[in-house]
Amino acid sequence: MIKNYQRRIENKLIMPALQFMNREKSSGIILAIAVIIALILANSPIHEEYASLLEYHFGFIVNGKPFLNFSVEHWINDGLMSLFFFMVGLELKHEFIGGELKDIKKVTMPIVAAVFGMLVPALIYTAFNFGTDVYHGWGIPMATDIAFALAVLYLLGDRIPLSAKVFLTTLAIVDDLGSVLVIALFYTSEISFLSLGVGLLFLLVMFIGNKMGIKNVWFYGIVGLGGVWVAFLMSGIHATISAVLAAMMIPADSQIAEPALAARLRKQLKRFEQTDGNNVVTLEPEQVKILSRMRTDSENAIPPSQRLEHGLQPFVAFVIIPVFALANAGVSFLNMDGSILFSNHVALGVMFGLLVGKPLGIVLAVWLTEKLGLGKRSRNMTWQRIIGIGFLASIGFTMSMFITMLAFNDPTQHIQAKVGIFAASILGGVMGYAILKKN
Repeated sequence: MIKNYQRRIENKLIMPALQFMNREKSSGIILAIAVIIALILANSPIHEEYASLLEYHFGFIVNGKPFLNFSVEHWINDGLMSLFFFMVGLELKHEFIGGELKDIKKVTMPIVAAVFGMLVPALIYTAFNFGTDVYHGWGIPMATDIAFALAVLYLLGDRIPLSAKVFLTTLAIVDDLGSVLVIALFYTSEISFLSLGVGLLFLLVMFIGNKMGIKNVWFYGIVGLGGVWVAFLMSGIHATISAVLAAMMIPADSQIAEPALAARLRKQLKRFEQTDGNNVVTLEPEQVKILSRMRTDSENAIPPSQRLEHGLQPFVAFVIIPVFALANAGVSFLNMDGSILFSNHVALGVMFGLLVGKPLGIVLAVWLTEKLGLGKRSRNMTWQRIIGIGFLASIGFTMSMFITMLAFNDPTQHIQAKVGIFAASILGGVMGYAILKKN
């Protein structure tokens, strides 16, 4: 009876939950739910408690002075989001080693599309806000939210060919790289070169460890978090950049090569089959020993970078990004004067930058790439599909909100930018879905 009950729980709860988490679109759905909850909290009777929680400070006291003492919102944006950027770094590294970006010539078109899809939105925002005190928000409409965009694309199922999915994925990967560079180069505060030097020294330790063949992920975790991240946080360069740089130092080769692993597993499996078993549910000590060796060999055959990426992916997708949305998507419309939204052109610049600039830049890039003979569309990549993908790329949610927090200190400007992001992301998602569905 107990076994039947356990099997029922597994079939009804555990397996559906695992299947949901393994779907490409699931993280986008969870993110959307977190956004809705944040908006409800910010416009509910407990909106003051919600805001106070985000402003609550905690940290450490060293020699009577506060050290790493930040608000909850700051810890989320600079702490938790560093894990998000760490995973972005791991993904970028794998793409350059053996993924979409390994052969640049084969992916010229989506790379150029990503670049134009960042430049045109920035130019549109600048056109709206040139010469004003909010011009430095030009980086906000440059980003594409890969989780949301792919979630909408995968909702279309078999209507969308694999080539379109690869195009959007490659575009979003390059977009992530571009966003990291923009944050590193243009959205940093005053730099403490002493702290920066310490951080680079710890990066050098990680690099040397990699070259010496150290595969222990704890070594890289301790040096990366306790050294690189803290030093960059104190230097003025945004701490998330340290996460990307640290990810690049993680070994991407394994302790056991694939042929050696296959030979070892065959040998151990043969020994397991030859070992005398018993007539009870437990295994013999020798069988347990053999299985433990097989597990150890299998783990050692996975490169540390891929092991970390595989382990972090569910936590980042289903915890960190939703928590970030809960902390940053809560725009309060209570007692808001509508004129605030149009006291400058932040909202319009962001909205038109994303909604017009993204598809315009991507379509222009594809057209130019073909005209110059640098790339060629596949038969399935019709102009209608290119335009639809362009609108999906205008979903700039997570990264756009993140850059908003770096670009502006004024809460009013935060609200203006977020309204522009919401409007463009919703309209872009709906329009992209509708265009692609008709194809």
